[in-house]
Amino acid sequence: MFDMTGKIAVVTGAGSGIGAAIARAFAKSGVFVYIADRNAASGQEVARSIASTAGQARFIEVDVSDAAACKRAAQAVLSAHANACDVLVNNAGIGHVGTALTTGGDDMDRLWAVNVKGALFMTQAFLPAMIARRRGSVIHMASIAGIVGVRDRLAYSATKSALVGMTKCMALDYADTGVRFNCICPGRVETPWVRERLKEYPDPDKAYREMSATQAIGRMGHPDEIAAAALYLAADESAFVTGSSLIIDGGWSAGKS
Repeated sequence: MFDMTGKIAVVTGAGSGIGAAIARAFAKSGVFVYIADRNAASGQEVARSIASTAGQARFIEVDVSDAAACKRAAQAVLSAHANACDVLVNNAGIGHVGTALTTGGDDMDRLWAVNVKGALFMTQAFLPAMIARRRGSVIHMASIAGIVGVRDRLAYSATKSALVGMTKCMALDYADTGVRFNCICPGRVETPWVRERLKEYPDPDKAYREMSATQAIGRMGHPDEIAAAALYLAADESAFVTGSSLIIDGGWSAGKS
């Protein structure tokens, strides 16, 4: 779709689901992609699968909630590529089910540490090198839950709303540096994680139908559909796009005011 030969990208949470799909899409377009994940087994498998199809990929272990670990990951990538990183996708994230009365402070702290501080720490680690080269694309993986209210997802929605706000602030703060900041806001996407969560419901088939029906078009999204958006935001063809929240939700938010 886009020729990104020679570019260097880091995708967090790329050991499965949307992150893995983004990494594969990048590799197919010529990117040398780093599979950044705390799960070594799944991350290495994604890197191997990309390499088996003549793509360029390397696994790098990182816990994004640890600022020092993010700095070490950045140093490893930048030292291997003459201080170059063209694209950073802050995809790593976790979820939680709960309302104001069922969400504990520790629940909020856990989601904030990964979903929000993780994106901040990784950005802080790579941004100076991007500014020095006066080019770069940072993509935060937000959610439709950062755009509209979602029942029983208080902590998750709070963190994804924060990512939307962070995207706008970063885009303004660094508009004159050549580095762009955007976020993607998916609706429900049928990932391995979602399929595992469905098994926890008393009637998984019913839960699947209900989750699918949330989207106006009557189905959940596919990871590859989100990856295509990430590829566009990473490519030079989107050079005029910064500070945007790209909604890919199958019409979930179309009827919301």
